[in-house]
Amino acid sequence: MEFELGRGKRARRAYGFDEVALVPGTVTINPEEIDTTFTLNGHSFQVPILAAAMDGVVSPRFAVEMGRLGGLAVLNLDGVQCRYENPDDVLEEIASTPREDINVVLQKVYTQPVQDGLIGQRVEEIKEAGVPCAVSSAPNHAERRGPIVQEAGADVFVVQGTVLTARHISKAYRQLSFKELTQSLGIPVVVGNCVDYATALELMDTGIRGLLVGVGPGAACTTRAVLGVGVPQVTATSDCAAARDDHFRRSGERVAIITDGGMRIGGDVTKAFASGADAVMIGSIFAATEEAAGHGNHWGMATPDPNLPRGTRIKTGIKGKLAEVLFGPAHVDDGSMNLMGAIKSAMGVCGARNIREFQETEMVIAPSIKTEGKVQQREQRVGMGV
Repeated sequence: MEFELGRGKRARRAYGFDEVALVPGTVTINPEEIDTTFTLNGHSFQVPILAAAMDGVVSPRFAVEMGRLGGLAVLNLDGVQCRYENPDDVLEEIASTPREDINVVLQKVYTQPVQDGLIGQRVEEIKEAGVPCAVSSAPNHAERRGPIVQEAGADVFVVQGTVLTARHISKAYRQLSFKELTQSLGIPVVVGNCVDYATALELMDTGIRGLLVGVGPGAACTTRAVLGVGVPQVTATSDCAAARDDHFRRSGERVAIITDGGMRIGGDVTKAFASGADAVMIGSIFAATEEAAGHGNHWGMATPDPNLPRGTRIKTGIKGKLAEVLFGPAHVDDGSMNLMGAIKSAMGVCGARNIREFQETEMVIAPSIKTEGKVQQREQRVGMGV
């Protein structure tokens, strides 16, 4: 349904996580008998969650632990891990800088150039632990870095920008061809970010194996305020999932839809799957783990941009170990721990035996879902009132 904004201008209504709810199924299933497996081009993961390529989250140490627990962490090749031989001092400086000085410090830290030798070294550090390795590159360096990370043993190559399209116009530099990139590499290519059906379908036709969905929903991202650009995640995921299904019917190849950002609690994660996601990518929740690189801090990829910063550093604090965030036991009441327990319980209540069945879950528009009957929680800032 479209609404008239003014003469000659109409707009669709779009929905975010706080505006919808899942409807229980007519049959319920024991959560312990549910399959949450996520498959990406032959690689299977029992935890359908990716850790975002944020410097405050993923280091080689974090990636190893995430892989050991059954998930996949994405290392940022444009971040401090590949700019500094020993990034620990830099990460400590970012964590300890006063709020009023943080943007200047971040811009200074990220002027150090990326070292190609460190790229291969970081991949090897992760692979030596016997876990899958995923890395992320900005589009303008992807063509050169792809062969480097493949030779080093990376399993997944992510090409990530604020917004990516299959067609990019510039007279100043050569456009990256995703079709040429996917054909030249023997490892799956995941690209993002995207929020609409037509762009998603065009990107899928280039041979990518996964698509990141989301522009500006991240906790540390300010793109939606700075640029005014973005689509709420439920609508964006649903539209891109429709492109996935149409692409599969047309080609027989299934591209994974990965909802990226905007999820603060387990309920947001379950709604992403019900909206059509095959997996989710999370940053800020993981930034609050003991293993995260940022010492309880989180900042986005675009935060250090010297021309137009589109992010900020936020304090997440440290809530517990990564294993507790993924599998519990939860010792907070805000839904940010035991994410796998939330996913399995929601799937059981909705009668879904696997993620594909969960994608068919009925949803309702429910703007009062988080406030109905929760007066005391809001007053006391506990549970759903946090």
